[in-house]
Parts: sequence; structure tokens; C-alpha cells
Amino acid sequence: MSVDPSVIAALETAIAADPENPALRVHLASLLVMAGDPQRALEHARVALGHDPDHIEALVNARDAARALGDQALAERYRRLLGAASEPIGTFDADRWVETDPDDETEEPFEIPDGFAAAAPPDAERPRVTLDDVGGQEGVKARLDAALLAPPRSAEARGGVLLYGPPGCGKTFIARAVAGELAAGFLALPLQDTLSTWLGEAERCVRDAFAAASRAAPCVLLLDDLDAVHPRVVDQLLAELDADHAGVFVLAATDHPWDVDPALRRPRRLDHTVLVVPPDPLARETIFRKALDGRPVRGVDPVELARRTDGCSAADIVHIVDSAAELALQESVRTGAMHPITQPQLEWATARTAPSTRAWFALAHSHARYANSGGQFDDLLAYLRSNKLP
Repeated sequence: MSVDPSVIAALETAIAADPENPALRVHLASLLVMAGDPQRALEHARVALGHDPDHIEALVNARDAARALGDQALAERYRRLLGAASEPIGTFDADRWVETDPDDETEEPFEIPDGFAAAAPPDAERPRVTLDDVGGQEGVKARLDAALLAPPRSAEARGGVLLYGPPGCGKTFIARAVAGELAAGFLALPLQDTLSTWLGEAERCVRDAFAAASRAAPCVLLLDDLDAVHPRVVDQLLAELDADHAGVFVLAATDHPWDVDPALRRPRRLDHTVLVVPPDPLARETIFRKALDGRPVRGVDPVELARRTDGCSAADIVHIVDSAAELALQESVRTGAMHPITQPQLEWATARTAPSTRAWFALAHSHARYANSGGQFDDLLAYLRSNKLP
């Protein structure tokens, strides 16, 4: 959407004069989302949330910006915060308002009322990124080539791929890159968002998503948050996975593969499992460079920053850069002159950002050790051993 740059400039001037005003930042974040600048929108939304963690519009802006950046894990966290911050008489979702009785403790779904129409699935996007844009993850690329990319060239493709690993390590970005590699469309179905009080609505969302992917074929369909799928929706997913959707390449993503229904992982369904690990040093350097691209910087050493961030996810690194940018902004406001992001600011933010993947590996270790049926977590156990985790 076109946004008048003079309006954005005026808001930025007002914020420089009154940096503690969250309303100004929320307004600017909304405009930046519409103008296609989600990174700056997220920065302003975060500052606003620092003043008011329950600010509904700031949470909406942060969620929409994270989605536009392709960070589905971060977008999901803001979506959940949005629900928690909304009125207790219902659950707030960006696309839907469902009124509930606060005294009713049952979880029985209602029938879909006459005339109710679920939102149509979005049009497939055409990603311009490919696996060459994915920093590191050479093992993941090799597995994807063997499981998904090579078979279509021999016209023998069937089945799908389940990507799993710590949050924020790029599962959604990798799925989008696969679509770019195949010169295909890309659709994402966040299964967490299909949870509904309307009986049959979630199943219809799944049917509509597969139908939309078929119309856009060739198309990669990402089933995100696969562990969150409601039991009554599993049968619908199984039916779609067993159906002949020509030209649809199915990927799924989860942070908790041990919670995925085993029926979904049988042959010719999601029968390939690929571990997406935290970025290696070269990948971390690349992520720092991309996160800093377009920002004013001085004396920054991405190689040293990569060395200091072992175990950090891509989302952790973006958070480090955002935190350093906030320091630079505060310094600019304090002095009245523009101050770039510096190495000391990035190192300060790095020292205060614990790698988020550690907790996931501690949890994953017990599941991989005691629930490794059929060797499905052999690659995870190998990674834990080679990296002395946990």
C-alpha cells in the first residue's frame, strides 16, 4: 500500500522530540507495515510494548511485521500475547472475533452458523529466495535435495518433509526457499490458527488450503505448528495427504516433533524428517550482515559477533541487532545527532541475550533418548553428541 513519505518523516520527527510517547510509535509502526518496511515497524512496535506490554495495536503491528519478515515463531508469540491481552469475554484473533461465555467451562465446539463464511486462504506468493540464500545448513539442504527436490525431476515425487528443530532457526524461511528453488508458489497454513470453537471450520481451513495450493500448482504448502493440530483435524489432514494433489509439495514445521500424530508421519505422507539446527558461525555472520544491512553502522565486526553467539538462533541474532539499534536510537535522541550502531553496542546486546536454543535441546534430549522409535531422532542424538549438548 502506498504511504506518503512525508507523513512517516513527520512522525519520525515527532518521535525524536517525544521518544517516550508509545502512541506515536504505534501509529508509525502501522504505516511502516503498510509501506512494506516490516523491520522498522517491528522496532517501533517493540519500543511501544516496552512502555505498555498490553497495547493491542502495538501487538497487532508486531505480529504483522514478524509475519512479513517470515519469522513465524515470533509472529506466533505476538499472536498469543494478543489473545492474552484481549477482553476476557472472548478470544481475540487478528482475523476473527469469537464471543464466549466466561462461565462456561466446556470445550465443546459450536456448529458453524448459517451464513458463516471462513476467510479465504491467501493467494500464493512467489518467493525470490532459494536455498543459496540460506546461510549454512548444508546437511538440511542435502536432505531436502534428496527427499523433495531431486524426485520431482524424475517425476516420482510423493510424500512430504517434516522440518523440526529449535524455534527461530529458519524452518519457515527454508520452506520458502524450497519454493523458490522449485520456481513454485508458496502458501503457509499455521495450524495453531485453525483452532476454533466452530465445529467443522478447522477442517474446512485445511481443505481450502490444499485446494488453494492445487490451484496455484506448482506450489509448496507449509503446514506450520504441526504439533498444534486439533485431534479432530488429523483425519482431514490425512485425507488431504493421501489425495492426489498434483504439483503440491507439502512441508511441515514443528518445534515439538514428539507431539506430532504418528499417523501423519507414515510412508507417502510426511515420511521425511529433517532436523534444522542453529546457524553455524558462517551462517551467523551472514545473518548479522543481513540484519544490519541498510542501517547506519560504524566499526562493526560480524565475524567477531558470530564467534560470540554460538547456540543463538537467527531470531536471537535479529533481537541482538534490534537491541543495539534501540541503544543507538536512544543515543541519537539524547545528543540530538544521528549515532550509528557500533560494535560495543552489539557486544552489550550479545552479552545480555542467552541462546534460546539451549532450553529446547535440554527438552529434546529426553525425548530423543527415550522415544527414538525407528531411529527418527538419530540425527538429533548425533548433533547432541557432537556439540556436547545438553
